[in-house]
Amino acid sequence: MEKRELICIGCPMGCPLTVELEEGQVMSVTGHTCKRGDVYARKEVTNPTRIVTSTVKVEGGNADMVSVKTKEDIPKGKIFDCVRALKDVTVKAPVHIGDVVLADVAGTGVDMVATKAVL
Repeated sequence: MEKRELICIGCPMGCPLTVELEEGQVMSVTGHTCKRGDVYARKEVTNPTRIVTSTVKVEGGNADMVSVKTKEDIPKGKIFDCVRALKDVTVKAPVHIGDVVLADVAGTGVDMVATKAVL
């Protein structure tokens, strides 16, 4: 039986989790103090995902850059592809919160959206 030790990021508690796996199947999760810990641990050891945050250039606005994030979490293995896809992206002002800056980033099916306004 394989054991994996994690720190939960599902809530501010940061519970130390122990996940026991057998042949890639989660057999048990211990150490969590809320349901989010169990859900996080199972997902993290079978299909880890992350929200990606970054910035892109803005043309003609009151700021040179705008902060962006993936609208949903993406597979952890696609993070660097996502960041590379943003390297040459420039948007024209005005930019509003929630505007799609790059659709289907890195072939993930998830859009990159603005997280602040630039006028």
